[in-house]
Amino acid sequence: MAAIKPFPALRPRPELAARVCELPYDVMSSEEARQIAAGNPLSFLHVSKPEIDLPPGTNPYDDRVYKKGRENFSKLIAEGALKTDPQPCFYLYRQTMGNHAQTGLVAAASCEDYLKNVIKKHELTRPDKEDDRVRHIETLNSQTGPVFLVYPSTASLNEFVSKKTAAAPEVDFTAADGVRHTSWTICAADEIRFVEDQFARIPAVYIADGHHRSAAAVRIYQSRQGTGDSRHFLSVIFPHDQVQILPYNRVLKDLNGLTPPQMLEKLDGVFVVRSPGVATPARKHELGFYLAGQWHTLNFRPRFAATTDPIEKLDVTLLQKYVLAPLFGIEDPRTSKRIQFVGGIRGTTELERMVQSGECACAFSMFPTSIGDLMAIADVGGIMPPKSTWFEPKLRDGMFCHLI
Repeated sequence: MAAIKPFPALRPRPELAARVCELPYDVMSSEEARQIAAGNPLSFLHVSKPEIDLPPGTNPYDDRVYKKGRENFSKLIAEGALKTDPQPCFYLYRQTMGNHAQTGLVAAASCEDYLKNVIKKHELTRPDKEDDRVRHIETLNSQTGPVFLVYPSTASLNEFVSKKTAAAPEVDFTAADGVRHTSWTICAADEIRFVEDQFARIPAVYIADGHHRSAAAVRIYQSRQGTGDSRHFLSVIFPHDQVQILPYNRVLKDLNGLTPPQMLEKLDGVFVVRSPGVATPARKHELGFYLAGQWHTLNFRPRFAATTDPIEKLDVTLLQKYVLAPLFGIEDPRTSKRIQFVGGIRGTTELERMVQSGECACAFSMFPTSIGDLMAIADVGGIMPPKSTWFEPKLRDGMFCHLI
């Protein structure tokens, strides 16, 4: 059963939240972060990407970077921009992006649940990225970026959340990217017990995004032997039927020595090809393919998708197994320099731009992986192929911090 607990969040004063909270550290380059934070000393990027306050070209893993992050974090606290709540609380965090809204519970999740696989994973982690998060958390003595978790939606929790969010929010701002962020606090003892009891009935929760953050938190828990509040990690937990997954598209540097007509002929052995086609696929096992200034619609021939294995029937798996490896010669998409991954938030026009500019030779527009597929794979202990999901909107760093 999922064991979650309230905690006294360190968070921005409501009137400063719009200036403090920022997109996650790993969705932008150092130079992009430098530009975003320019002229805003309250930007949390000074904490999450502190190399922006050091000379350009500074290695982001340099000791000076972590020390600068701690200095900037301490300054935000000392100046009162960030304040710690006087008592442990749960929080509700709603994000509204266009017509899509999702409301999650901000809570401290259990490292023991992670180790016991009550918190289920679906992705491999890279040691260098884990090491970076360990150093960042250890240096700040705080988790500043939440892990995005998903739980099977329940009517009782939905009703509770609906009632709580009918009240005026404590924090309410719209970020520069147009995403609205609102939050409410749950501090009444009976409401805290209700939430804890509800999650105690949920057999498992799932990591949607944040495998490196959670893995790093667990490493610190193990090294500290559970001292302080290292036993838990910062999380926002959403009902599974509210989250939004966008496609994670693929662009290829070259055609592996083939001409465009030859590549289309090869693809015809794997797909039913419709030309001209559309940029955005309408269903599972359908892809868009942009080549030589034209979109083609590709539908996997039934024999390739005839499997019940939850990993093998993913479109990203089928594409890798039957197209990228045998036709393009890309055996390992994790290491190949001939493939790039483009988050669906950038749209298909970005794929067209990359091909038309000569950066790439062709592009595959994917249909989004479903949350049901993710949960099914995690339930059997499976690992999804790299770059299978792109969750939007992104949780804001600095909105809530968990001191350990």
